[in-house]
Amino acid sequence: MERYFPFAIVILLWLSTTSAVVAGMPWWPSIVLLALVLLGSWDLLQRKHSLFRNYPLTGHFRSIAEDVRAQIRQYFIESDTDGTPFDREQRSLVYQRAKNVVDTMPFGTERHVNNVGYEWINHSIAPRPKATEPFRISIGNAACAHPYSSSVLNISAMSFGALSAAAIRALNKGAKIGNFAHDTGEGGLSDYHLEGGGDIIWEIGTGYFGCRNGAGRFDPSRFVERASNDAVKMIEIKLSQGAKPGHGGLLPGAKVNEEIARIRGVPQGEDCVSPPYHQEFDSPRGLLEFVAKLRALSGGKPVGFKLCIGHKWEFLGVCKAMLATGIHPDFIVIDGKEGGTGAAPVEFSDHVGMPRRDALWFAQNALVGAGLREHLKIGVSGKIITGFDIAVAMAMGADWCNSARGFMFALGCLQSQKCHTNECPVGIATQDKLRQHALDVGDKATRVANFHRHTVGALMELVAAAGLDHPSDLRPQHINRRTSSRAVATLDRAFEWLAPGQLVEDRSGPEWQSQWHLASVDSFRPA
Repeated sequence: MERYFPFAIVILLWLSTTSAVVAGMPWWPSIVLLALVLLGSWDLLQRKHSLFRNYPLTGHFRSIAEDVRAQIRQYFIESDTDGTPFDREQRSLVYQRAKNVVDTMPFGTERHVNNVGYEWINHSIAPRPKATEPFRISIGNAACAHPYSSSVLNISAMSFGALSAAAIRALNKGAKIGNFAHDTGEGGLSDYHLEGGGDIIWEIGTGYFGCRNGAGRFDPSRFVERASNDAVKMIEIKLSQGAKPGHGGLLPGAKVNEEIARIRGVPQGEDCVSPPYHQEFDSPRGLLEFVAKLRALSGGKPVGFKLCIGHKWEFLGVCKAMLATGIHPDFIVIDGKEGGTGAAPVEFSDHVGMPRRDALWFAQNALVGAGLREHLKIGVSGKIITGFDIAVAMAMGADWCNSARGFMFALGCLQSQKCHTNECPVGIATQDKLRQHALDVGDKATRVANFHRHTVGALMELVAAAGLDHPSDLRPQHINRRTSSRAVATLDRAFEWLAPGQLVEDRSGPEWQSQWHLASVDSFRPA
């Protein structure tokens, strides 16, 4: 019931003001009451701030408290770079770019440049002119009939159900404005994903939502029906996600309303289970055959898979299967364990899965060492926020990056961390109709596009400063990392990098070879 208290306050203020005027109350209390009434009414009617629409009058106390807390923290507790999972500087940068306001920094960096782990990019004494068009790459190998020209920054997987309809609509409309792609997440391809006209990456998880039969198995006819939509540019098979790899999920039957049941293809009112494993394949060979099957059924659209890397031999088994079958996915998305989700067990979030950088380094080396890298593209996700984040990922081998929480911040996310409670204060991660009504789709879509444009623009400036023309030219030697208080190494020296064919020719180190010999084409279990 507390959800309706702010609305009741505004109504009571209206009644109090009217009564005060009728009763002849002195002018100054009447003015105060009238001012509060006008402010509360404006909060309810305006469309710029979701928090104020959901919490008229009282929402201002949060803003005041946030400012006071920021001042106290700045002078007495912590700097703007100490917060987690995203610090205040990162969040503020997204807000500024989304709102089209100045994102430059006065008085120098607040980062501790002498601390171990600090990184920077090498600039050139002869920088290049900044690119005139946003960077794009082509995704699709020789078996793909319809390659996709992709932005180097896209919206990472977030499902309808986890996010509100309003949030999905704003993200997709923003993707259309900015000419980049929007990943559906495993919850299915909803009408909201298609409403804005943005390019779609349709993610298919273990529940096969939107393309399943009554028994929960993959349904080719339903897949063809959805995949043939012109808005669907790529198909992504989700093996696992960063925040809770190998866990699966459950949407309680009480939350499976008519709309979600229709979109996911499940019975209304019954528990909706996402198993931790796929039922259509149980081996690396089977995975690649499923990739080829979806590519054929979709009419030749790019098909790949996403995973958070765990056992190294499993990924190497997929590499062996590519060599054995000649089937190559068009892309692989590496999801770092630091990726977010609406809800995950603490043990999984904190201690399961390989972090983004380690996973990207491993996947890049495995594909290069097996002589496969030229056949596919690599995407990466997990706490990607800035142009520098993208530059580092691409220097380590990624072809493009995805961001989820970055675009949530662009929508107005406050990092209140109530995603799993259905009580998101700004209407993003909730199915509460009143809360999500506060999110103005048109305004937030513009902010989503702004954030993308400015972030890619920052990447364009970094690439030019490094003396390069495209981020695909970035290499590990362009990025420096402080390894101790007195030592610095470029990433080509901080990590071991394999040469083409080195893995299959038995010329890599003992750790690589031990994992390679454990890998099997016909089983995900070690050989």
